[in-house]
Amino acid sequence: MSALRLGFPVIGVADVPRATAFWSAALDLVATGEWASDRWCTLAHADGSGRALALMYSESAPEPYPRIHLDLLVDTTEEQEAEVARLRRLGASTVDWDRYPAVPDFVVLADPDGNRFCVVDLSKAPSSG
Repeated sequence: MSALRLGFPVIGVADVPRATAFWSAALDLVATGEWASDRWCTLAHADGSGRALALMYSESAPEPYPRIHLDLLVDTTEEQEAEVARLRRLGASTVDWDRYPAVPDFVVLADPDGNRFCVVDLSKAPSSG
């Protein structure tokens, strides 16, 4: 058995405090003191169930078509619309995405640093059956 295990997603950001405020409010996370510095912040679930996300200072620009990104999930179209609006109030921006399918189940947004992520409506997701 391998000692290797998956940790948590790390997002490169230009402004760690701004990103900490955004992602904490967006996902009800709290900053921890774990490995904390001016170039790193570990965010944990507010209920104490463990690490969720980390933010790391980066000088590189966000990718316009990232191969790896976060999917934030909701169960209905109404929830998707409400969450997209809430995230925009927190500082996210809508991305002019030219790769939507004919009937999209997701909305592409960017965090205040320009990192792209999706809000996915699971009621529109393709059936696995």
